[in-house]
Amino acid sequence: MATTKPVVIVTRKLPEATEMRLKELFDAQLNDDDTPMSRDQLIAAVGAADVLVPTVTDRISAEVIAAAGDRLKLIANYGNGVDNIDLRSAREKGISVTNTPGVLTEDTADMTMALILAVPRRLYEGAQVIRSGDWSGWSPTFLPGHRIWGKRLGIIGMGHIGTAVARRARGFGLKIHYHNRRPVHPDLEAELEATYWDSLDQMLARVDIVSVNCPHTPATFHLLSRRRLELLQPHCYIVNTSRGEVIDERALGDLIAGGRIAGAGLDVFEHEPAVDPRLTAADNVILLPHLGSATIEGRREMGEKVAINIQAFVDGHTPPDRVLETMY
Repeated sequence: MATTKPVVIVTRKLPEATEMRLKELFDAQLNDDDTPMSRDQLIAAVGAADVLVPTVTDRISAEVIAAAGDRLKLIANYGNGVDNIDLRSAREKGISVTNTPGVLTEDTADMTMALILAVPRRLYEGAQVIRSGDWSGWSPTFLPGHRIWGKRLGIIGMGHIGTAVARRARGFGLKIHYHNRRPVHPDLEAELEATYWDSLDQMLARVDIVSVNCPHTPATFHLLSRRRLELLQPHCYIVNTSRGEVIDERALGDLIAGGRIAGAGLDVFEHEPAVDPRLTAADNVILLPHLGSATIEGRREMGEKVAINIQAFVDGHTPPDRVLETMY
């Protein structure tokens, strides 16, 4: 790798500026048609690459990593989350892993806040009426939603994104409650006038809106289980811009269909791109195709981080965004 450009295999089509940068710096092999790689294609890629650049939808499993050749030394994930990569297998194989943290915080928080506003105010239903041509004019009783000012927002995961959501929500008059592995710094808690709940169960039973902002890890898989979803009050809304696996989607579909939860705003799903049909059929659920990071600026900055991480590694330095297994 010191005398020739490293072979960098990219699994999906990335923004043009990112692809040009990777080709300038490395021997980059791109995915021009943007078709997701199959398991066999991923296995072939890790056998031929010095660096693999996957995305959050590529499952870099223990089986895939086991097939890696001796030359693969870095997996530079194009994305913040790394739940798509078996970190333990990578470490045991001597493969470093990097991600692109930080650049998506504000974009994801914007999307979260948009859903927090849109679901209680029934924006999707209103837009559908306009598009259908059935709107006959203003009426005092037409599509009344719920005010969010003064309501209690329960944030699950008070990391960078959860904190950014809390700051936005404060501007809309929401009262901030949160559940985290540990309380945030007292200064931040005071700034947000936030209430910490050590017990997720107790928080869920007392809030009006739930925002899921924690990463997907073995510990958070189905964190919002059927039992916990049933703790929510019937007027409560759920917003998820994190990972679909955090919520038991089948249970959520049951509760939405049965009128046990007021509504939901979902940008991620447990079995993407498949979605529970009861959710797609519900008028009180807004469904988005994983757009939380979909800004031109964010995607460009993700690519810059990927290139910087690879270059630092090639130059013999520790990549700035190296992921440690203990972090997840």
